[in-house]
Amino acid sequence: MKNVRKLGAVLLAASVPTISAINLTVTDPASIKSVAATIAHGMMSYYTGNVTNTPATIGVLPGPYYWWESGAMWGAMMDYYHYTKDSSYNAVLTQALLSQVGPEYDFMVPLHQKDEGNDDQAFWGFAAMSAAEKDYPQPTIGKYSWVQLVENLWNTQVRRWDTTTCGGGLRWQIFDFNNGYTYKNTVSNGAFFQLSARLARFTGNQTYVDWANKSYDWAVNLGLITSDYHVYDGSDVLKNCSDQNKVIWTYNAGIYLYGAAMMYNYTNGSALWETRTQGFFNATANFFSPYDNATDIMYEPACETVHTCNVDQFSFKGYLSRYMWATTLIAPFTKPATTQLLTASAKAAAVSCSGPSDGVTCGEHWYYGGYDGKWGAGQQMSALETIQGLLIAGTVPPLHSGQVHLMSTPVSSTASVPHSTTSPSPTKRSAADNGTILNKSYLLALFVTTIFRAILVEAGFAT
Repeated sequence: MKNVRKLGAVLLAASVPTISAINLTVTDPASIKSVAATIAHGMMSYYTGNVTNTPATIGVLPGPYYWWESGAMWGAMMDYYHYTKDSSYNAVLTQALLSQVGPEYDFMVPLHQKDEGNDDQAFWGFAAMSAAEKDYPQPTIGKYSWVQLVENLWNTQVRRWDTTTCGGGLRWQIFDFNNGYTYKNTVSNGAFFQLSARLARFTGNQTYVDWANKSYDWAVNLGLITSDYHVYDGSDVLKNCSDQNKVIWTYNAGIYLYGAAMMYNYTNGSALWETRTQGFFNATANFFSPYDNATDIMYEPACETVHTCNVDQFSFKGYLSRYMWATTLIAPFTKPATTQLLTASAKAAAVSCSGPSDGVTCGEHWYYGGYDGKWGAGQQMSALETIQGLLIAGTVPPLHSGQVHLMSTPVSSTASVPHSTTSPSPTKRSAADNGTILNKSYLLALFVTTIFRAILVEAGFAT
């Protein structure tokens, strides 16, 4: 992996000054931007898809990273551009996002059927939704705007709302041949809630409001969100969700916090959503100050102090930071406390970014007071989102549909206005049917990818 990482750094050829250690001044925007650039370069050095340039590698991190984390990384790079105004990576970012829209332009990608669940799909949707809200340049290929790509994604998920078990909710997996199909995990449902809330605020469409409320109420009624706003991991369909997996993760807390803040903002500061937003914010205290000498430093309590975090979980802190910072723009009452917590965490994260062999590699344990030997794309992403958020004062809140540059050509969604009706549950298929569908999907994906790559070449994104 280290050899791949070094190769990626050379191939990306980003302009980053040689630094032997990170020196962050949290009150100096120039220092913050410089540090963010160094960390972003380190994260992007894990990605070589723009060089290998094949359908299987464009837009996707190599193993051991799963497809979803690539979408998460592009979301972090969307934030990077928004905060720093550094457009060095924009061509790669755009290419990556558009490479994974799938044949139906809904981020359903046949090549990733075996590792695409509802939550995985949603992380790509988060990146596309951020593109819409930040007025990132609209796609120059295809017939859909960023928000319409998210609407297409949302339409696939609302059809999977499964009322045959647990009174509703999304299953973790989309396809019944993948492990986890019998689990309704909170991150899938929290992501659907957040996307519903963001689409509601962006478009003003009441159906998204209705589904934000419905999905939120379902999670509360099932006991996945407690009375003090802690968010549990999920529940077992085979037990009809009669009990909950009570593990708590930073990213679930962040996802629900931002969704609630979106609803607070959309409802012009309703008391109900203010209470919920404040509740989720208060519950984040569980993720700070692991020890008396580590005040206000973020950590992952489920695994970090016992050294059991896996490749996915190394990145989770980044999403809590992302959404805590973003919440301050739409629910400003959270800003003072958020700034205190994340400034301390940013300082500690920067100190952790002192690893070999470049002297600026980020680690996992920010409260160690130095590099801990735990390197990876997830560690870079967590540090990046925490540190670049220090620039939040120089940004604007997420935009509405009437405030962004629209595509120059007429566009249409894959579905008309979404309907707030009970959707059919996933249909189980036989093994033979699965094979037929997979083969047809693969051929279609191969055809679409070939055409798509030709367009990228013509547009100058690929060679």
